[in-house]
Amino acid sequence: MALQWFVVHAYSNYEHKVKSSLIERVRRAGLENKFGEILVPTEEVVEMREGQRRKSERKFFPGYVLVQMEMNEDTWHLVRETSKVLGFIGGTPEKPAPITEREANAILRRVEEGAEKPRPKVLFEPGEVVRVIDGPFNDFNGVVESANYEKNRLQVAVQILGRSTPVELDFSQVEKA
Repeated sequence: MALQWFVVHAYSNYEHKVKSSLIERVRRAGLENKFGEILVPTEEVVEMREGQRRKSERKFFPGYVLVQMEMNEDTWHLVRETSKVLGFIGGTPEKPAPITEREANAILRRVEEGAEKPRPKVLFEPGEVVRVIDGPFNDFNGVVESANYEKNRLQVAVQILGRSTPVELDFSQVEKA
């Protein structure tokens, strides 16, 4: 039987602990041939904190761990009996359903993209008010007109001498007001 991807529901903020526990339990039980990858879907995000660019990880499915495995009685029990695991998602509690290959590939692609080019942690919406914290327009407030996430740039309308002036700024030069 081929390995399939299953979604395991874990306690929130314990996803990495569940992953390491599963890897250890699989190794101890000698079932390495019944399991493939065990993965916490995350992406890298960039944020500005105290004027410094900081990279951090963000889970895009908090509370879930993806497990590539062959489903049988032994593997089902091994996963269900792991500490901080609430159960499988999909199907019935006794007979969980795997996610489709297309869904699994979409998640894996998103994980790869998140590692290659980090996304900003803060997302900006058009019409949102921001405060400029760096550059010639320091301490000015403005309204976001558009955001370019590939270039990490914002088009912001800033009030200068009573007139709205469009200014292009880097994400690091603004903060949400």
